[in-house]
Amino acid sequence: MDSPPDAIEAPQDTRAGMRVAWRALWTSRLVILASGILAVLEIGRAAGTAGFDPDNLTAPFGYFGNLLVAPFARWDSWWYLTIAQHGYGHDAMRTAFFPLYPMVVSAVGLIVRSDLIAGVLVSLVSFAVALVLLYRLAALELGSSSRARLTVMLVAFCPVAFFFSAVYSESLFLALSVGAVFQARMGRWATAGLLGLLGAAERNSGVMLVVPLALLFLYGPRADRPAVVAAAGSGASPGDRRGWRRLLPRYAIEPQILWIALVPLGLLAYLGYLALSLGDGLAPLHAQTLWFHHFAGPFGGVWDGAKAAWDGLRQLIHGSTMPVYFTAAGGNPLSVAGINLMLFAFLALGVFAIIGTLRRLPIAYGAYVLAALALPLSDPVKPQPLASLPRYEVVLFPLFMWGAAWLEERGWSDSGLAGSAVLLGLFTAMFATWRFVA
Repeated sequence: MDSPPDAIEAPQDTRAGMRVAWRALWTSRLVILASGILAVLEIGRAAGTAGFDPDNLTAPFGYFGNLLVAPFARWDSWWYLTIAQHGYGHDAMRTAFFPLYPMVVSAVGLIVRSDLIAGVLVSLVSFAVALVLLYRLAALELGSSSRARLTVMLVAFCPVAFFFSAVYSESLFLALSVGAVFQARMGRWATAGLLGLLGAAERNSGVMLVVPLALLFLYGPRADRPAVVAAAGSGASPGDRRGWRRLLPRYAIEPQILWIALVPLGLLAYLGYLALSLGDGLAPLHAQTLWFHHFAGPFGGVWDGAKAAWDGLRQLIHGSTMPVYFTAAGGNPLSVAGINLMLFAFLALGVFAIIGTLRRLPIAYGAYVLAALALPLSDPVKPQPLASLPRYEVVLFPLFMWGAAWLEERGWSDSGLAGSAVLLGLFTAMFATWRFVA
């Protein structure tokens, strides 16, 4: 869909956005809380997973308290809580987790006297802010309050949206990335650059925020000034965009573009800290091998993931336990085969959505999605190539903006949202009982 003209903005009723965000927040979190608690009561914790939390950081309370926090603290939550309490120490594996989220959790934990509760609060507040900002951005780009509302609901009820209230960094990154793009869209470049800087200090793909910010500056759409053809002496008019002239920036390059240079500083600050404290400024890169990552070539993980899914399908059809790509905590190899198929389904759906995003939204959005996925799909996990892919996709809000428009056009809004909510309940149950990590 072509974006509205630069001088015309879709309605941005902040109160409406807050109402939509609140409804999406409490209804989706209710599904997560109920699904997680019931799963723990009925199924119980998966066998052999005690080693993933040797300090009981995800279960520091009594029986009832631990039951309540079960849908919010599992797997990588232990790493974030460890960093919040003890810093990076000399553990190279910890450096794969960027510092902003555990720093905020540690600060809030000093107030509420519990890092676990602080982590959940930080995630919930960040998610609420992200949903309000996303509503405003989607209304602006899609030109429809109904599509903006559906965008927010799709994110809140995404099958892996339980990460947005868990002790994970996804919700804070979503708030920072949506905020940076929204501020750039409105022409507030200093704020956009600062939010991008924080995003780059929040997770490894955060530095890719430089892509949408730069493209919005050069090609728009922008609300701060009308478009021009940046071709001095060409004699071209703003409407003459045929042939090679379509590649020219629509906006003149001005000093304000330097604010975008703030984004990489977030990454450089983290690397500088590691260089001083650990003597290894490239520790996050080196840590990837400890997490079984390997470079497979540009987007090479797509082929590896397809192969793993094919082998998984063969396993399920023939009932064979070989080949086994990854068996966490002694899990059933056939279950692992099913997870590989599920991960490939997320990849296929993501590819479909990326194509739609590139075709119907401004180029900045599609380019951002491709840049953000370049890292996990080029540096996959050896045992399970598409591991964590749903978690990387869930923060890519342009996919949901396109999805809202696509579903509404076909009259599938309610059915699509309902199906997603069912999967959210299922995946939350797996997460809360230590049976699934995206």
